[in-house]
Amino acid sequence: MKKIRIFISVLAVAALTFTSCKDWLDINTDPENPTLDAAQYQMELAHCQFYTNDAVQFAAWRTGMAMGDWTRNYNGGNYWHVSYWNPVIGQVTTSYQWFFVGAGATLKDMYKKAMAAENWHYAGVAKVLYAYGFMLMTDLYGEMPYTEGLGVSATPAYDTGKTIYLGCFADIDEAIELLGRTVDPSLPSLAVGDTWNNGDVSKWLKLAYLFKARWANKLNKKAAGSYLDGKYDTATILACLDKAMQSNDDNTIVNHTDDNGATHDNLGWDEPVDYSPLYSVCGMNSGYMVTKMLYDNLTNFDGLGVEDPRADHIIPWARSVKSATTPAEIKWNANETWRRSLGVDMASDINKNGGPIRASYGKADGVAHSGNWFWINSDNADRLGDTVYVEATSESKGYAAKPDLLYRRGGTGVDKSAESGSFYSRVSAPSYVGTYMEACFIKAEVLFNQGDKSGAFTAYKNGIKAAIDLMNDKLKVWVSEDASLAACPSFTPMEQADIDNFLANGIGTAADLTLGRILTQKRLALQFSVEVWNDMRRYDFNPEYFLGWSIPAYHDVSAAAQKAIPAGKFYRRWRQCSHEFNYNKDQLVAIGLQVPGADNSAENWNTKVDAWTIPVWWDSDQQ
Repeated sequence: MKKIRIFISVLAVAALTFTSCKDWLDINTDPENPTLDAAQYQMELAHCQFYTNDAVQFAAWRTGMAMGDWTRNYNGGNYWHVSYWNPVIGQVTTSYQWFFVGAGATLKDMYKKAMAAENWHYAGVAKVLYAYGFMLMTDLYGEMPYTEGLGVSATPAYDTGKTIYLGCFADIDEAIELLGRTVDPSLPSLAVGDTWNNGDVSKWLKLAYLFKARWANKLNKKAAGSYLDGKYDTATILACLDKAMQSNDDNTIVNHTDDNGATHDNLGWDEPVDYSPLYSVCGMNSGYMVTKMLYDNLTNFDGLGVEDPRADHIIPWARSVKSATTPAEIKWNANETWRRSLGVDMASDINKNGGPIRASYGKADGVAHSGNWFWINSDNADRLGDTVYVEATSESKGYAAKPDLLYRRGGTGVDKSAESGSFYSRVSAPSYVGTYMEACFIKAEVLFNQGDKSGAFTAYKNGIKAAIDLMNDKLKVWVSEDASLAACPSFTPMEQADIDNFLANGIGTAADLTLGRILTQKRLALQFSVEVWNDMRRYDFNPEYFLGWSIPAYHDVSAAAQKAIPAGKFYRRWRQCSHEFNYNKDQLVAIGLQVPGADNSAENWNTKVDAWTIPVWWDSDQQ
């Protein structure tokens, strides 16, 4: 397995460039026979940033589909199955491959060369990304080759989750120390290769401290003590947050662009390196719909009766014509030319009854009417109302050569069939790597659990405001790039009066603050983040803390879902991908003896159909 990883990674190092800003890796003396030895460390960084971010974002989408905010049309492939808790092995490979193959070996090489050159900042950033990637691996899979994971062995030994976790803490502490050093000004500046923070070392330090706080906070099931021993260390969490982001100006954000340059990935997808990974897995694809849980949390948070100004930008819209039969609960824009989606109720029997079905656009055969409309091609009377669900599909001008960012269900040029897509999954939507809003929500949680409701509410409110401001900043960019988009409510920037009203009346007060409000607002802000799944695991999927959530009803009537996640258990990990089954089976079997809850009576504990329910190390009280 290791030989495959290194080989593909070396090929990737040879080819990748970043056409929208700069050439990433013009590094090889012989482009026909590339080697890592020929790569300059400063030119390896952007390559590693791209693959690490994609690994994280792909995992965020796939885990997010299982956490209740999004679903897909009935029988709509792997991600529809995941949305009702029927996980499938086909979902687990890409993030593993894109980190290990795309970034891992190159990060190790980059660190070694930067250390030898005494360019401490590149070495520090390499350690940040290395820890970020391996923490993702243990979040997803629990156990993984870490100590030998990028070594010389073709069959590296697995490490326990605790070993990986403490190793990532050691890596991030080393990164902080290295980033704090002074670098000889004659050496390549970090700005040469850094596509995330443009060489701003202070932002990298803040990101490292946020990661450290995030990871330490995941240990809330452990006994109190030092994070260095794998204990829950609130003092360290709060101290790290003091050194992390203090405003949106400190954020680490990947600002994707709507380009289709010559630089594409090298791992088989052949897609541009410029655009959003979430556009790749959601925005350009069909059938993704918001759930009633997400809809309710955005339109009437915790029953407080004030709509979140972000609702119009996350919930998709369709251009449409209002009629006498239009459901009264559907929201329209002022001139009734756009309608907003309703949410799919995953607690209902909609999946059992074959829905939701994707809407078609055009003339329905056998129906006498003038013009075209959205309609459902089904003989099932229960499904005819599924037109109320608008998909999150969007378009692009640069990549797909379409007129604008609107998807047209009836085809290019059929403007009356336009759909807006959703904020986070558009082609040029930003990737939020580390943000002030997340720092605020972590602080709010810790302070609340310590009994400081006043301090917790201040952090909670600051986090919500930061999330709204970040979204508004991007909305303003989109309408400045294409003024015609402002006619669609999904793109129209939020009004300050609406923001102020929501913050004053729609989020509660310090007196009635709950952990459920904190964690639910956090998931709205970090919409597509593995941290949503991490939080739900940390608090054992308690619906008091994740407002409106329940295990989807269809899970209880699907035999396959019941086998994968039996009644009374929860979705707690990914099974290992087939590469490890095929190439490193003996080591995978061996680590099972150290995994509480693993069924080692079988030939391979990780191939058991319900292995998805075994807690990873940090998601347990195992010390």
